[in-house]
Amino acid sequence: MFKTVEKKQQTWLGSISEIVILLLIVFIIRTFGFGLYQVPTGSMETTMLVGERFFADKFSYLFRSPRQGEIISFNDPNFNYSDNKAKRMFEYYVWGPSNWTKRIIGLPGDHVQGKIEDGKPIVYVNGTKLDEPYLNQYPLIRIWRDNPALRGESIEQAIRSGTIVPPEDRSYDPQVPYDQQPFYRFTEQEVMRNAEGEPQLKWPHVAEVTPFRNKDEFDVKLGSDEYWLMGDNRKGSKDSRYIGPVKGELIHGRIVFRILSTDSNEGWLLLDMIKHPVDFFKRVRWSRCMEFVK
Repeated sequence: MFKTVEKKQQTWLGSISEIVILLLIVFIIRTFGFGLYQVPTGSMETTMLVGERFFADKFSYLFRSPRQGEIISFNDPNFNYSDNKAKRMFEYYVWGPSNWTKRIIGLPGDHVQGKIEDGKPIVYVNGTKLDEPYLNQYPLIRIWRDNPALRGESIEQAIRSGTIVPPEDRSYDPQVPYDQQPFYRFTEQEVMRNAEGEPQLKWPHVAEVTPFRNKDEFDVKLGSDEYWLMGDNRKGSKDSRYIGPVKGELIHGRIVFRILSTDSNEGWLLLDMIKHPVDFFKRVRWSRCMEFVK
């Protein structure tokens, strides 16, 4: 009897050990080998769209530095890390800041300049004009995620009641009807309009000059561990033009492969399928699935 109990305890302890070892292996692979990421914002449109899932290579950066033009994943540079070393390690590798995705424009030691030429924003690196074929060529249209008018409320009423959902800017092809857009699905009722009733648009390659600050003009000399990062969707990207250079220690992956593209903000695919069993497959952008990105 005692041998049986002892045998069961050994079996139980052995199972626990195997699970711990398996979790440790998964943690090491996910931390230093590869990562899986979902796009939460439109800052990299149309290279990357909201809802897409990507595979990131972390292994390469163990042996070499990030290179200009690579799309990278990095920790939120505004995150307030703990001063406690153990907690800081936990925040950095396990649970802490959100992941951001941008393209590397300037490397450590580079001189990066943003200029306006013929009314268009241009980027120079070390005196050489940067060729950027990856930039978003489409205007952005402002879309209601939850139009108060469809609930019989004005914008002012929705703000007072706390039910307002901020609108979002999405890439838009003016040559295609609203219900046949190539990137995102939306209806005419979801389009946010100005006082004249026209859709609110932001056009690419047009510099935005304000009396206070022009984000397209900058002149920065990067330090020994600083990178200048920018989104491909220059009209809708909060990048180094706002937050300044990003430390190399925050970079942890190179985005290389698009696994799935679906027009959804839902973080869990299974939950999305359960909630929308039919519509889920209609929202998949099949032509953008399973392909390398650059």
